[in-house]
Amino acid sequence: MNTRRKALMGTCMLWSCETTLAARPISASRARGFVRDCLAEHALSHLSSDVELVVSELSTNAVVHTATSFTVLLHAYEDTLLLEVRDGSRVGPTLVAAQVLDTSGRGMALVDGLGRDWGVDTHADGGKSVWVTFSVR
Repeated sequence: MNTRRKALMGTCMLWSCETTLAARPISASRARGFVRDCLAEHALSHLSSDVELVVSELSTNAVVHTATSFTVLLHAYEDTLLLEVRDGSRVGPTLVAAQVLDTSGRGMALVDGLGRDWGVDTHADGGKSVWVTFSVR
């Protein structure tokens, strides 16, 4: 597990939401709806637009680049929201500097800009988790 992410694990988790989605184009929309509903249920709707954009990017990456089902998790800590997308590939995303005329490649820059921190953890089963933290306040 990533050292930055380990720092979160020392604090008490307040709540968690989880859903697993198929590798289909509609799944990014379903992931956004899941995030929106979960945040509203826990009085964190003020985070919804940023978290929805990020989960949309990570979900799209899972569908396009891995073709495996994927799991979206939200974990709330005292001052941090952790979004995690798990899929069946060990290959992680990369942050690249897209050129003006590029039609793709900006997604992880968006994730990097909207989240407080992000990283990738690989799993023994061959999959990975891409995680992003957001300040709750």
